[in-house]
Amino acid sequence: MEKMNQAFEKMKMLVGMEVEDEEQLQQDSSFIDDLNRNCTLSTKQRLYGFAICLAAGITCTILSMLVFFKPIKFGITFSFGNLLALGSTAFLIGPKRQVTMMLDPVRIYATAIYIASILIALFSAVYVRNKLLTFLGIILEFGALIWYSLSYIPFARSMVSKIMVQCFDTEF
Repeated sequence: MEKMNQAFEKMKMLVGMEVEDEEQLQQDSSFIDDLNRNCTLSTKQRLYGFAICLAAGITCTILSMLVFFKPIKFGITFSFGNLLALGSTAFLIGPKRQVTMMLDPVRIYATAIYIASILIALFSAVYVRNKLLTFLGIILEFGALIWYSLSYIPFARSMVSKIMVQCFDTEF
C-alpha cells in the first residue's frame, strides 16, 4: 500500500499537481524531480505553453521556407523551429517524462540521430558557414525527424522499413 501511495504521489508530481507529503519524496529525488516539483503549472498554463511553443516552432519552420535558397539562414530557422516544437511537448507531459520517453530503448537511437542532426545542421550553418554541409545537415535532420516521429506510432517504423525494402529491392 505504501508503494502504491508513493507511486501516486510521483504521478501527481509529474502532471504538476501539488504533493501533500514532500518529505517522503525528498529522499530519492533527483534534479529533474526537483525541477518538476518547483515548476508546477496549472493545466491551463501547460496548454498555453504547449500552444505558444508549438506555434512558434511551426512558424519558424514555415518562415524557413522563405529563405530556402539561403541554406545558412534556412538551417538556423528550421533547426530552431524543430527544437521549439520538440520542447513544446515538455509542457504537456513534463520535462522528466519527455526525457524518459526520448531515452526509451525503442527510440534511443532515433533520438540520438535526431538531436545530432540538429546540432550538425546548426554547427554547419553558424560556425562552418558552408552551404553544402548545411544543406546535407538539413536533409539528415528532416529524415531523422520523420524517423523519430514514427517511433511514437506502433509498428510504423517496421511498416516503413518493409515498404522501402519492397520499393528499392533490385531482385526480380
